[in-house]
Amino acid sequence: MRIVIIIVRVLMGLLLLFASLNYFFHFVAEPQQTGTMKVFSDGIAATVYLMPLVKVVELLCGLSLISGKFLKLFAIVLIPITLNILLINIYLMPSGIPIAGTLFLGNLLIVYSNWGSYKNLFTV
Repeated sequence: MRIVIIIVRVLMGLLLLFASLNYFFHFVAEPQQTGTMKVFSDGIAATVYLMPLVKVVELLCGLSLISGKFLKLFAIVLIPITLNILLINIYLMPSGIPIAGTLFLGNLLIVYSNWGSYKNLFTV
């Protein structure tokens, strides 16, 4: 099980690292968006600060997943981001559901594997 966690962690880290670096340096062209996804993306872009903030957090989470440093912290920080990626794909871009779902489930697996560290947060 430990090897599976390491593989999932590294693959997720590489995906997040690539996505965040691609946002800043444009290695690969972004696909054209249409319909409600374009409206949503334009709204996010209008805030100016939100996407750079998310991509910096993704970059930090990706580095943490790859290196294993601060993993327990960044696994929790990553939950709202992966959940949002999944919900955006469910409601606005169904073609991305398999990747988004895999990313979210991988995040939950990492949290579950470290659950002993989080248990005290949920006790009264």
